[in-house]
Amino acid sequence: MQHIDRAQSIFDRYGIKPTYVIDYPVAHQPDGYGPLLDYISSDRCTIGAHLHPWVSPPHDEVVSARNSFACNLPEALETRKLQTLVNEIRTNLQVRPLAYKAGRYGIASATVRALQALDFEVDLSVNPHMDFTPLQGPDFSRFDARPFLRLDGVPLLFLPCTVGYVGLAGGFGGTLHRVASARALQPLHAVGVLSKTGITNRIMLSPEGNTLDEMKALARALYGRGYRTFSLTFHSPSVEPGHTPYVRNDAQMRDFLARIDGFCDFFFRELGGVPGRPLEFRASLLKEPPR
Repeated sequence: MQHIDRAQSIFDRYGIKPTYVIDYPVAHQPDGYGPLLDYISSDRCTIGAHLHPWVSPPHDEVVSARNSFACNLPEALETRKLQTLVNEIRTNLQVRPLAYKAGRYGIASATVRALQALDFEVDLSVNPHMDFTPLQGPDFSRFDARPFLRLDGVPLLFLPCTVGYVGLAGGFGGTLHRVASARALQPLHAVGVLSKTGITNRIMLSPEGNTLDEMKALARALYGRGYRTFSLTFHSPSVEPGHTPYVRNDAQMRDFLARIDGFCDFFFRELGGVPGRPLEFRASLLKEPPR
């Protein structure tokens, strides 16, 4: 967090006000939340909540791979952890988080009930076309990157990660990718063959593990299919070398930041994009003033 300005300075140049979803260690320690206070006071960002259960009190569960997905916890415990995180953010950052992103994308129906009970307005946890069930997590393989609303109770906007398929297969890429992902075909590296031959490639709009050309190709493909909402995401530790697999040294860090900058330039210049904030987008859909 001491180097988050490396990303924020890019966003400032393009008039982007990012949403920082923060977990308990960041919300609890001045070294974590301190760098964000100026961005909050100058209205240059939005603060949301990001629940990593293994570092979020109360610690009443066994720490395990299964329980790293908060949606696998007892509903009451998941809700208590989320309430504790909300309280910590309100106390130390003086803002009420209304946007949520589950750590490891660990969201289920019980999570949605907790979000509505705590008056959250936006969820950012859906990771389309991804299946985490081999890791004991949720399955998003039938979702796409289009936003959608849940209107029962507190209206909740789901703004998925931008994930999709590019290549010769076009809109059939998802079907081919699912077939190629079958266990029986794994020894043949069928997914890699589809990607290398240009038939279909699953890409996430993120500078982590994706080239700038891949990110542009994804945006062009989805735009051509009628998508008009794009969400670029990454983990904040990637702005400093040595904390994620994507950025191990200074050269990789510079390239990582250049991919963010390059995509922003492409998005505004070529696609004619405009910056948006999740809470404002929700308000525009519901035709009500954002909180």
